[in-house]
Amino acid sequence: MTASLTGYADRVSVRAGKTISFKVSSSGPAPFNAALVRIICGDPNPAGRGTILEDQSELFDGRFPSKVQHAWPGSYAIIQGAASVAMPQALSIEALIWPTLPADGLQTVISRRDGNTGAGFALVLTPEGMALEVGDAKVSVGKRLRAHTWYRVWASADASTGMLRVGQQPLKRAFAVEDEGAADVIAVTPLPIDVGQPIMIGAESGSERPAQRCFNGKIEAPSIAGVAAWDFSRRMESMEIEDTGPNALHGRLVNLPTRAMKGAAWTGAERDWKRAPHHYGAIHFHDDDLHDCGWTDSFSFTVPKDLKSGVYGMQLTCGQHRDIIPFFVRPELGKPKSKVVYLVSTFTYQVYTNFARGLYNDAFRQRVADWKAAPNNPDDHKDYGLSTYNHHRDGSGVAYSSRLRPQLTWRPNFLALFDSKGSGLRHLPADSHLTSWLDRMGIDFDVITDHDLDREGVALLAPYKVVLTGAHPEYHTANTLDALQSYIDTGGRLMYLGGNGFYWRVALSDKVPGAIEVRRTEGGIRTWAAEPGEYYHAFDGNYGGLWRRSDRPPQVLCGIGFTSQGTFVGDSYRRAAASRDNHHAWIFEGVKADELFGGYGFSGGGAAGFELDRLDHRLGSPLNAVVLASSEGHDRKNFVVVHEERLGFDTTIPGETLEQLIRADMTYIEKPMGGAVFSTGSITYCGALPAQNFDNDVSRLTFNVINRFGELNRTWPL
Repeated sequence: MTASLTGYADRVSVRAGKTISFKVSSSGPAPFNAALVRIICGDPNPAGRGTILEDQSELFDGRFPSKVQHAWPGSYAIIQGAASVAMPQALSIEALIWPTLPADGLQTVISRRDGNTGAGFALVLTPEGMALEVGDAKVSVGKRLRAHTWYRVWASADASTGMLRVGQQPLKRAFAVEDEGAADVIAVTPLPIDVGQPIMIGAESGSERPAQRCFNGKIEAPSIAGVAAWDFSRRMESMEIEDTGPNALHGRLVNLPTRAMKGAAWTGAERDWKRAPHHYGAIHFHDDDLHDCGWTDSFSFTVPKDLKSGVYGMQLTCGQHRDIIPFFVRPELGKPKSKVVYLVSTFTYQVYTNFARGLYNDAFRQRVADWKAAPNNPDDHKDYGLSTYNHHRDGSGVAYSSRLRPQLTWRPNFLALFDSKGSGLRHLPADSHLTSWLDRMGIDFDVITDHDLDREGVALLAPYKVVLTGAHPEYHTANTLDALQSYIDTGGRLMYLGGNGFYWRVALSDKVPGAIEVRRTEGGIRTWAAEPGEYYHAFDGNYGGLWRRSDRPPQVLCGIGFTSQGTFVGDSYRRAAASRDNHHAWIFEGVKADELFGGYGFSGGGAAGFELDRLDHRLGSPLNAVVLASSEGHDRKNFVVVHEERLGFDTTIPGETLEQLIRADMTYIEKPMGGAVFSTGSITYCGALPAQNFDNDVSRLTFNVINRFGELNRTWPL
C-alpha cells in the first residue's frame, strides 16, 4: 500500500555548504509543503518533554507539485543490449533452478516479451510444473516441482514447425515422487519468438510495472543457445552479470537479489566463494526484494555554511498528511565546531529499516493517533521493502537493506513498540533522548555518522575530545572499528551510552550504492540464520557474522559486550565499591542515590534493560577496566543469556551462574595518552536521561563524565 505522503533523501548526511536532494511521493491533489526543522526530541510521549522540532523555515520553506511515485519490489536481471539482437527461429533455452515457492503462482525464469502485446517467449515455473509460453501458445509438463531442490529445466520453440517443448529434471531424484518429465505441442498459430525487447531473468516485463511474475528461488547458468550464456559466479561483488556467449550480452541486476549463494555444484568442500566461485554460481531472487526506488527529485537544499551541525529533517505536509525525512548536517570540512561529537549509528538504523514486527494492532494504532506519532508503519507498507530482521516471503532471511527508499522506521516520533512503561522508541527517535539531553544541558556537539566514519576514518574523530554513541551502535565495518580503536588508543575518549554495541559485521560496496549487507552466521541473537556455506559477504568477500567470530569482540574496544536480551523492560543499577574510591568518585559527584539508581525512564521504565553488556576478561576486557555499577532485578522469565555466552558455560566461567550473567556493567577504562572509555551496557540507558525533567542520577553522572572527558569546565546546570 502506497503511503499518502512520504519520501527519502539521496544521502544520509551532508556537509555544511553542500547540497542534498529529496524525493517525495504525495497523493494529494494540492501541492505539498516542505520546511526545514532541527530535530531536538523525537519522543511524542506526552508524559515527557514531547516532540521538539526547532523551526528553521527561514532557511528552507517551499511548495512543490504532488506526484505519486511507486515502489516496485521484486528482483531480476535485465539485459538491455538484447533488444537489438535477433533471436533464432529455432529457440533453445536452459537453466538450473532451485525454487522456494513452486506452488505459488506463475514465476518467470527467463523471458523476452512485450509486456503489452504478450509477443515473445517466457520459460515459466507454474504450480503444475515448467511451462513455455510463446505469444498465445503454451506447453506445460504438468508435474509439480519440489521446493529447495535443484532442477535442470529447458525449453525449445521452432517457428518453422510450430513445435514447443519444455522439460524438467531434478538433479537428485526423490523416491516415489513424480517430478521429472517433458511435454510438447504443435502451436496452431504462428510463434512470435523474436521481439525487440530486453531479455529478463527472474521476471518478465509488465504493462503496468517494470517487472511481473517475479521468481522466488535460485537461478544458475541460464542460457539461450547461440545467443548468450550467463555465468553468475563472475562480477560477484557488483550489480552486473556477465555473458560468456558470442554476443557479450552482459546485464544488470535490479532490486538486489542475493549473491554469493550456493549453486548446484556446491559440495561443502569449500565455503568461501572467492576460492571456488564455480560452486557459487547461483543468484537468489525474491519477489519482495527492493533496492533503489528510482524516484525523481522533488527539490534540493543547499546547506548554509554556517548552519549548526546536528540532526535535521524536512517536514512534509499535504492536507492532513505529514512526514519528516531526517538527515544529518556535518560541520564544514576541517572546521569542527565543538569538543564533543555524536556518532550516529546509521549502519544500525539502516539494518533495522522498515522492520515489520507484526505488532501493529488496534491499541498500538490508537496510541500513534493519540500521541500524533509518525503515521506510517512497515506492517502496513511492505511495498517499501523489508528489514534484515525480516524474512522474505519464501522464508529466506533478508541479507540487504537499502537507504534508497522511504525508511519508515527512521523517523522522529516513530513508535517501534507498545511500551507500557515508556515510549516504545528504537534507534533514531530513541537516540533523541540523548540529543534532547545535550540540548537541555546546554552542551554543544557536532554530528557525524557511521557512513562518514567508514569512508574517512580516524581523521574524522581526531579533532574532538570525546565521542558519544547512541543507545544501540550494533552494526559496524572494519573501518569504523579501526577508527574508534585508533582514536581511543591515541588519547581520545569514548562514551558508549548503549548496549549490544559493536556486535555484527556488515559490508558495503561502492558498486552497490545505498545498500548494506549482513550475513547472520554461526551464533548470535538473530531472527534468521544464514545457510551453511553462505557465510561470506558478496559485497566485500569477508566472513560475516559476529565480530566476536572474527576475533574482535566488543570487550576489546569498550570493555563490555553483549550478554543478555530480554523484553523491552528496564531496571536499576547498583553502585559498586569502586564508584566511591578516590579515583572514580568524581563520576558520581552529586548523585543522590546511595545504592540503587536508574529505575526510571522512557525506555521500558528503567536505565538498565532490554539488551545488556557485561565485562569479561576472557573476551578482551582490559585488566584495568573498573566496574562502577551493575544492574539487577532482571527476571529470568523475561531475560535470557545470549547463545554465544551459553556455549561451554559450565566449563569456561566457573563460579558464576547463568543468572549472574544477566546484567549490565557500567565500566570505566583509562587508556594511553589520556584516553578513556565510559560504557553503560544497556540499550535503555539514554531513555532515563530525560526522566524527572532531566534532574536525576543517570543524568547527573552522565554530565560528570562528558564534562571531564570533553574538558568543558561546566557546572551542573539544573
